[in-house]
Amino acid sequence: MTSYSMIKVGNDYVVQANDKCILKVGSRRRAAQLISEATDLLNALAPVVSPGIAPEEPSLQRETPELP
Repeated sequence: MTSYSMIKVGNDYVVQANDKCILKVGSRRRAAQLISEATDLLNALAPVVSPGIAPEEPSLQRETPELP
């Protein structure tokens, strides 16, 4: 999972993802909002199957009803 943080550089704030600088903004509040949004988006993708892993295929067989 990606770890987000922000650091102050001069008068600006730099948003980092896993120690890699990805964005520079002028407001601490905006940097925090961007981190929150990125985290929410990644959490929304969590149920998606990862590449290289085959999704489970639904069964195409019908259940036969029990007759009295």
